[in-house]
Amino acid sequence: MIVAGAGVQGTAHLARAQGCQDAFKAVDLGDAAVLAVSDGAGSRDRSALGAHVAVDVAARVLARDIPDASAAPEDWTAWIARCGKTVVEEYLRAVAGVLGADRADSVNRAVSADRAESGDRADSADRADCGDPAGAGDAADAGDPGDLAATLTAALVAPPWVAFVSVGDGFGTLLTRDDRCHLVLPPPEGPPVFLSSPGAALRVRTFVVWEPELSGVVLSTDGCAPLALDHPTVRQLPLSAGPLPADGFFLGLAAALRDTRGDAEPLRRLLSAPEAGRTGDDLTVLCALVERG
Repeated sequence: MIVAGAGVQGTAHLARAQGCQDAFKAVDLGDAAVLAVSDGAGSRDRSALGAHVAVDVAARVLARDIPDASAAPEDWTAWIARCGKTVVEEYLRAVAGVLGADRADSVNRAVSADRAESGDRADSADRADCGDPAGAGDAADAGDPGDLAATLTAALVAPPWVAFVSVGDGFGTLLTRDDRCHLVLPPPEGPPVFLSSPGAALRVRTFVVWEPELSGVVLSTDGCAPLALDHPTVRQLPLSAGPLPADGFFLGLAAALRDTRGDAEPLRRLLSAPEAGRTGDDLTVLCALVERG
């Protein structure tokens, strides 16, 4: 597999002498790879550190006990659901360690509250789609690490399987061998959820995709949306179609990385181009390409 990634400081952050608050990490497992990108909350202290903690935790959790490729879909689904909850728990504990022992007890209470709420939710279909689970906010507020707030978008790429974990506003795209792009993890609507947000363990998006024609997986932070996603009206589609992957961006990126055997310089140049700075936000892209033949 060809694995490559790049992060570029946003123009607005550069103008304010503010460092890049994105982070990314990849782990090459041979026949599989773990990808993780994170966007630190720009308004919070030490958010860049929070983003680095997030990708470290995700890379570690998603590399454990990976199901066999022949496992049933329900086994994969159950595994990635457990990973999602574990990522939030381990992130909170890691941040508590950074912030000091005085925060550890409150973080542990928040983790326990999220676990208890998860059990209650399993018994109540009416609450399954609530944006703010009853009781979760009060319980988790006490353990909110606050100044290390970060989002997370992560994936295990183990062809033909791809398993996703997402907390926040990143997005994920699949490429197939017929040179098609599929936005399987679109950016969510509404304000972003952070790993330290109240009830984050209940808001984790986890799912698996089985794609025998898989050619690549690309994860991006939200700053890349204007560059990598098309508005539906660009293709004469209704607004209900939602954002669509820009084929030229993803297919051009894949071709360049295959030509350079994973040298990330073409990706870095692409993210540094003038048209990439439309939002002023940091831009991070990380991908794994399945070697052909």
